[in-house]
Amino acid sequence: MSSDTLTPSLPWLDSSTPLPPVEAAWGPHTDAPGLLAAGSDLGINRLVEAYSRGIFPWFNADQPVLWWSPDPRMVLKTSEFKLHRSLRKTLSRYSAHPQFELCFDRSFDEVIEACASSPREGQKGTWILPEMVQAYKAMHHAGLAHSAETWLDGQLVAGLYFVNLGKAVFGESMFSTLSDGSKMALAALVHVCQQQGIEAIDCQQNTAHLASMGAKELSRADFLSLVQPALRKPSPDWKNTVIDWDTWLHPNTP
Repeated sequence: MSSDTLTPSLPWLDSSTPLPPVEAAWGPHTDAPGLLAAGSDLGINRLVEAYSRGIFPWFNADQPVLWWSPDPRMVLKTSEFKLHRSLRKTLSRYSAHPQFELCFDRSFDEVIEACASSPREGQKGTWILPEMVQAYKAMHHAGLAHSAETWLDGQLVAGLYFVNLGKAVFGESMFSTLSDGSKMALAALVHVCQQQGIEAIDCQQNTAHLASMGAKELSRADFLSLVQPALRKPSPDWKNTVIDWDTWLHPNTP
């Protein structure tokens, strides 16, 4: 630890303790910028409390539950999504395939389990531990977590899962066994968000991949200014969403 790095005290939670104000999160000159609290459970009420306030859990197998609220925050504004020419061509090619489909919530459990078994680039393991998998499955059964899925020849080949409260969408993780498969699932999510008036998708942390798709860092305050009013609006019916690819891929066609 460098001499200019601080290790502040960390609040420990029990099931009845509310999460601290996000302004109490560790700052940029600490061991873990954005770390807010530790402990407690991953029940639905706690997760709803956290996401409603721009907080998310992220921890390793040898750690307690850790709660984070980074500043800045990586956010993809749906109006700024970059549908690159190569991805547009890939979508156009696959959309003509009779056994290709982009859909939502057909197999959430399979999506999150595939994400959990797919280590992030540069990492040996995964942060999606069994207790996380069970927590988000419970969120899905409560109608608060969803999956965007890419299917080909009757097989799930890529997907991502996300939390949705009102018209606030919080992306979590993705996997792919098909080139550009997860990008196509993300494109489907963005497309529906645009149709439903959802302004932004939380991406949590900055990566080159997300930046290439149009995501940018926002201050925590600006991020929360997007989230708070969105919470009061009705959520989409994800499972019954129809994706109008022709209109999206060819907007100027009469």
